[in-house]
Amino acid sequence: MGGVEIAERTGSLVSLTEPAAVKVRELMADEPDGEATVLRIAVQGGGCSGFEYALGFDSGPQDGDIEIEFHEVNVVVDPFSAPYLQGAEIDFVNTIQEAGFKINNPNVVAACGCGHSFQVAEGESPDHSGGGCGAGCSH
Repeated sequence: MGGVEIAERTGSLVSLTEPAAVKVRELMADEPDGEATVLRIAVQGGGCSGFEYALGFDSGPQDGDIEIEFHEVNVVVDPFSAPYLQGAEIDFVNTIQEAGFKINNPNVVAACGCGHSFQVAEGESPDHSGGGCGAGCSH
């Protein structure tokens, strides 16, 4: 019964663009066998705006994880992070100005200038009402 619910929710949960998937597959190939079978995308407390993204490899899904596949990359999201990542897109950019993974998240209401810390509507704090950067970010 849980599988049906997960399948219905994953349609617009999070997505991985093809350039991001290519980069993830390259990075996975450099990891020891069995240690990087899935890409884990999570949201954790912290940062100057309240939440931070965490992208990393894991040896497999954990109990309760939502599992999705994009361009031959298995992606897992824990149940706590899922609501904050609904509709988010993970891309990889490589330009003169910036290189790295970029997360386009429609749930963000304020973000730090560094782009790694953000707020969502439920997590707004009077200390960060302007959405500016605290000491935790570098520009």
